[in-house]
Amino acid sequence: MSAVTSPNWMPCPSIFQRRSPNGKRSDEGQFVYLPYAMIKSPAWRALSGPAVKLWLELHSRYNGGNNGKVFLSMNEAAEILGLGKATVQRAFEELQDKGFLVLEREGNWYHRRAHEWRLTTKATQTRSGKKAATNDWRFWQPKKQTRF
Repeated sequence: MSAVTSPNWMPCPSIFQRRSPNGKRSDEGQFVYLPYAMIKSPAWRALSGPAVKLWLELHSRYNGGNNGKVFLSMNEAAEILGLGKATVQRAFEELQDKGFLVLEREGNWYHRRAHEWRLTTKATQTRSGKKAATNDWRFWQPKKQTRF
């Protein structure tokens, strides 16, 4: 019996969905853009698993206009990602060292304010307009290993 005549066959429901007036589907959620150049870069390939998880979590908090003010504390990241606090701290340092993340403003434990982060892969909205993404990860190169 072919798929067309099968009693359980139903066309993909997405072909019946209506688009909103601005042309977007209502069920499309936020997504993270991973350019081919970035995932093939030495910086991305050198990231640890916890650093990739943290990078994805930070991108899920980006809403299109809050770059430079993306909030995530070490404690919250450890809890959400199921990682130890020391592992999260190393992941934050790794993302900064490899050019994926910049600390814009330090948090304050006593005032209960998390660090403010800037994602180098996204544009930053300023009072004078939009600043292009810096993509600092493009300049990172692994250290040369010397053989003895």
